[in-house]
Parts: sequence; C-alpha cells; structure tokens
Amino acid sequence: MHVLDPFEVAEVRVWPLNLEHLKKDKQREYLDRAEYTVFQKVLAESKLGAVLNEKPPKPTESVDLPQDYRRRIVPDSLYPHRKHPDIRIARRANTIANLARVISERKVSKGLRQTLLTQARRLERLAVERLKDFPHSTADEGEDEPAC
Repeated sequence: MHVLDPFEVAEVRVWPLNLEHLKKDKQREYLDRAEYTVFQKVLAESKLGAVLNEKPPKPTESVDLPQDYRRRIVPDSLYPHRKHPDIRIARRANTIANLARVISERKVSKGLRQTLLTQARRLERLAVERLKDFPHSTADEGEDEPAC
C-alpha cells in the first residue's frame, strides 16, 4: 500500500517471545497481547505520537515484554547517504505521493488516511529541521546548486 519506504528503515527492534510454555490455544491470545503492548510502547516513544500502522491492534491487556534487541540494518558504507536530510525529504515526499495515489484509486480505511497524515507530519518535521541548518539571511545563496 506504499505506507512505508523500506529505504527509510535503518534499524530493526525485536522482542523474542518464547511461546513453548503456552498451550496452542493460548499462543494466539498471547501474541495479540504482545503486539498491543509493543504498539503502545512504540506509540508512547514516538516523537509525533503516531505509528505507521494501517490497522492498529485490537486493545487488550498488556504483557511483560522480554528484553528487546535493536540493530542497525543499513551497512556503514550506505548509512551517511541514506541519513542525509535532503535524501530523506525527497524519498518521504515520494512515499506520500505514492500513498496518496493509492488512496485516490481505492476505497481505503480511516487507518490508511491516518497513515498519510502521519507521513506528512514526518515530512514537515524533517523539512523544519533541515531549514534550521541555514543561517538567517535576506538573500538565498546557492539555490541552483545540487544538494548532495
């Protein structure tokens, strides 16, 4: 659905779950509770108070999560290029355009429209931060020079 540009994913965070101690009929229930717990945790940690998730998990009781593991998945040689704010802004704008196209062509859920808004807010935050990199002046210099 063009919700997320995989190019933007720099890290992966996992919570390894051991379900062997649960009976088969309780494993699905535990997974649903764990998913909701992770969703709430990530939502609370979000700078925008939002998560790119077309369908939020069904509210349920939380569970105690195991130790999480976080690793960067982008090779060191590519990381500086992918992290460059102008590259990220361009790719984010493209993601928004693709998502808006999908929305215009199909009957979509409120969740997908919320995802579009979240992506737009993420783009705005990146653009505002990038603008702060420039000193205040009356004349714009170097407008026609390549960004990267």
